[in-house]
Amino acid sequence: MTVSTPPVNGQVIGLAHYASRAVLETELARAGVTFNQSVALRAASDQGGTVDRARLVARLTGALKIQERAAEGTVDEMTDLGLLAEPAAGQVALTDTGGEVFERIRTAGNEIAARLYAGIPAEDLATVGRVLALVTERAEAELAGA
Repeated sequence: MTVSTPPVNGQVIGLAHYASRAVLETELARAGVTFNQSVALRAASDQGGTVDRARLVARLTGALKIQERAAEGTVDEMTDLGLLAEPAAGQVALTDTGGEVFERIRTAGNEIAARLYAGIPAEDLATVGRVLALVTERAEAELAGA
């Protein structure tokens, strides 16, 4: 029996995203954080642990395609949970707890990706990466023009 390959479209890409995200969500639940909070943890870590609050909110709205109010709410939740602190006006920083949680979910995410992508040739992954980057760029351009 031959398995047919579905045509690449938004549905196929979305199904892959949601399936892999569901696997990650199990790890996030164990760590006590939401997906949006995990994105904020990565964003703060990428900036060396301290970031302007407005820049973090902008990163969340841009990456997650959420409203500014929801992004602000995510940052507020994280300060309430002790994952972020406000060392100065307009800034947020990873706390020790936030850094530890980020490292835990980063490690889990890397392990999940290793399992899910195992055995896929590097050249295939490179092609998929280029194609998805182009699709993302085009979608971003359409959103900017809307």
